[in-house]
Order: sequence, then structure tokens, then C-alpha cells
Amino acid sequence: MQPSTFYYGKHVLVTGSTGLIGANLIQELARRGASVRATLHVKDPVVENENVSYVRCDLTRAEDCIRVVEGMDYAFLCAANTSGAYTIETNPLVHVTDNLIMNVKMLEATADVDRCLFISSSTVYPPVDYPVKEAEAFLGDPHPSYFGSAWMKRYSEKLAQFHSERYGRKIIVVRPTNVYGPFDKFDFGTSHVLPALIRRAVEKQNPFEVWGDGSAVRDFVYVSDMVEAMLRAMERWTHFEPYNIGSGNPVTIRESLEMILRLAQHQGAEVIYDASKPTTIPVRRVDLTKAREELGFQARFSLEEGLQKTIEWYCSHRGV
Repeated sequence: MQPSTFYYGKHVLVTGSTGLIGANLIQELARRGASVRATLHVKDPVVENENVSYVRCDLTRAEDCIRVVEGMDYAFLCAANTSGAYTIETNPLVHVTDNLIMNVKMLEATADVDRCLFISSSTVYPPVDYPVKEAEAFLGDPHPSYFGSAWMKRYSEKLAQFHSERYGRKIIVVRPTNVYGPFDKFDFGTSHVLPALIRRAVEKQNPFEVWGDGSAVRDFVYVSDMVEAMLRAMERWTHFEPYNIGSGNPVTIRESLEMILRLAQHQGAEVIYDASKPTTIPVRRVDLTKAREELGFQARFSLEEGLQKTIEWYCSHRGV
């Protein structure tokens, strides 16, 4: 099915353009004919396209936020400090202060933008083992390992809701599960679980260390599916609503590792599970009914397909 022309000729801002979601989003927006303005902070561009212009800025500064928003029709707020279990355990504030400041200032700066989308997280939910629905986000504290970052996201969501309901703005919120794919972080200090496992498998590490006992359950969604969900949400919804975004096929870390080892041709590795290393919530499942019924969204990529594409991308880019 051909994508709609909703973005054709529009001026679209994407913050966080070097991150996993931002980099893939600007590629798809450019493909759909949008004129994209993408923000940079420290890193250099990772995507080159004639429809994409870059602006270097510090989104914790109000004047920079106002500057990058000027003249934009739509804004996708993707900028964030992100990392995995190790950083969450050793330096949890790294996900709180700067992210909160960026979110507050960007929501203010986008007051005159026609539509705005904010990326929240499934970490906002309390620790339950069933598929959690959007309305359950504030029914209890988040899992202790996410406490700081999840409350930052919760506050940012409520601020987005305030802007929407008080000032009549079109602001959409998406709550993704674990997103993975090309342009992810593969350094062990900041990576999430899948890119860390992929790197170890491609490097043929043996013995092969895995943090935790492998029983944790996650819903991994390939980044192209995440981008499609975001584009649909921006186009189809015009008032504040949160949407769960995921694959709908949760798996254990052990199951995903077995698939990675097979795809990377490293099945003979001696796998050692280390339950003493930092891990996060044991089970996370999300209910995707709302996104399916209201956005017409359903993930297209299986975990195996997504992992294969990610491994191929990493193998071709790890020396770059």
C-alpha cells in the first residue's frame, strides 16, 4: 500500500536526528516528500539526504528550541538521553534532568506548530505481567528500576496533555516498547539489550555473557514499524491521546538470544547467564488494541526479520 501524501511538501522538525528513532524517521519523511529540519547536539549527521537540513543546537536552551521550531508545520520530539540497564542502575539521574528540561522547553516552543508528537515510553506503567492498556499508566508507581525516568515521562505526558487541553493544541503521545534496528547504540556502556547481544554475537565472544537469567519478557518492535506508527498517529489523530506501540509478540531474552546467535552464525558459544548484573522489569507486555483500531497500525516485521536486518546493518557499519 502506498503511503499517503499527508507529509508531502510539509516542513517537519525532527529532534534527536542521530538517534535510533530520529534517524529512521527522517529517512522516511524525506522519502514521503517532506522538507525535514533535523537537530544535532554533539554528534554529526548519520543520514544524508537533499530533503534534510541540519541545525546544531542545545535543546535545554529556550532560545535554541524557538529557533529550530520557526516555520515548521509538524514536530516530532525524539530527542532524549537514553541507555540500558547498566546506566539506569549506576547513574539514574542521567535520564531525568536534561530530558525533562528538553521536554518542557520544546513543548512550549512548539506552541504555533500545527501538530506535535511526543515519544513517551512503556516504562510509565506500573509493574504488571498482563498486557497493560493506555488508561492504566498512572494506577501505581512504575517499576523501581525505572522510577526516575518513568516519572519524567509521566510528567512530560501530563504537560503535553495540559498544553493540548488548555490551549487546544494537537499533541499526540506514543508509548513504545523496546525499539531496535539500524542506527541503534551498540556500545556496551549505553546500549539496550538487543544491540548489546548482537554486538557480542557478531564479535563471536565466547564465553558469551548475558545479564540476568534470560527469563525477562520483552516486546521488541522493529524501528520501521515504530516509525510507521508515529507517522500514522500524527496524521490521523488531532487531540491528546496516548498510544501503545509494539510488535504484539513478546519473547524472553533467552529466546531472542537464541535467534541472534543463529542469525549471526555463533550457535556454538558457551552462554553464561549472570543474574548478579543489573536488569530491569521482569515482564512487560502492552495491549495494542487502541493503536490497531484507531490508527490502523499493526507491526509488519517479525523479530527474526528485524534482527536479520539489524545484524546486517551493524556488520556493514561497525567499522565506520
